[in-house]
Amino acid sequence: MTALSRSFLCALLALSAPLAWADPPAEATPSSAPASAPGPAPQAAAAGAPAAAPAAAPAAASPPASPSTTEPSLILNSQINSGDTAWMLASMALVLMMTVPGLALFYGGMVRKKNVLATLMQSFAITCLVTLLWYVIGYSLAFTPGTPYVGGLSRLFMNGVIYIKDVAAAAATKDTPAVEAVIGKVSVSHLGVTIPETVYAMFQLTFAIITPALICGAFAERM
Repeated sequence: MTALSRSFLCALLALSAPLAWADPPAEATPSSAPASAPGPAPQAAAAGAPAAAPAAAPAAASPPASPSTTEPSLILNSQINSGDTAWMLASMALVLMMTVPGLALFYGGMVRKKNVLATLMQSFAITCLVTLLWYVIGYSLAFTPGTPYVGGLSRLFMNGVIYIKDVAAAAATKDTPAVEAVIGKVSVSHLGVTIPETVYAMFQLTFAIITPALICGAFAERM
């Protein structure tokens, strides 16, 4: 134990010896006297500051639009995530295929031969009808702010849904304020802020289609 203590003490002394001689006294340094010599440095820094300020001003003047967390809003096209959008489009196609032809053929195989065509057409007719109802009022009532029980009417007939093609439509009407309001922007839902609102509405539409189509299997050859 004594030998270990002596070894530890020798190590401490060996480490402290270079540290004691590393910093010479302040009066021994030859450059300590002219400490206040470099005077023009503040003036040079002050001269460079106005040049840097205008360069940083435009970046701070136009911050990117942030999406709302309570209602649909407009954001810049550059804020859209291409990966999220591609995955949502693929998911939309998969869910739609679950209804036509998936569900239609599935229920068609569960009924007698004379009712196969009627069962198939029920799924196709539901797809057409629900798509129109979703465009007119369904999306607005389901996914826009309104009462505690049902949504509002702000997206009636997809009103206010901005997409790139709307820019050309506004330019054709010679409505300059309308063009400036939508150029370079796209509307997003507050429930999916990284994908266009059109993609979000179509993805939810596929579930609105398959829900009544599932009901068809409950009353096939029963009603």
